[in-house]
Amino acid sequence: MRYSHQRELILKEVLSRNDHPTAEQICTSLREVCPRLSLGTVYRDLNTLVEIGKVRRVSIPGEADRFDGELNVHQHMFCRKCRRVITLPIPEESIRELVAACPDIRVDNYFLSVFGLCSDCARQENL
Repeated sequence: MRYSHQRELILKEVLSRNDHPTAEQICTSLREVCPRLSLGTVYRDLNTLVEIGKVRRVSIPGEADRFDGELNVHQHMFCRKCRRVITLPIPEESIRELVAACPDIRVDNYFLSVFGLCSDCARQENL
């Protein structure tokens, strides 16, 4: 794969954030330093970065894909109120035990997405 200055900028942007940005958020953020950057280029380069294992795609049904630079095993939560994606610190062994309890399947990979309210939104609802 050939070097791409724009792809390098996109990778650095994803790695510098912990808010699981969408392609559109990344494009908007980078337009200050790269005004001619197109959303199509951002999508293509993000797909390439996912394919080569540099970033992780976080898919939430009904939402735009999010991107995560943290490649260590971890899971995510989508807050139905503020629409943020947050990292869940669920021990990997706990997830492995749940998956292992499913008989007669062969698992190649897994990602757990939890849906509900983040701690900030849950606290606001309880006021």
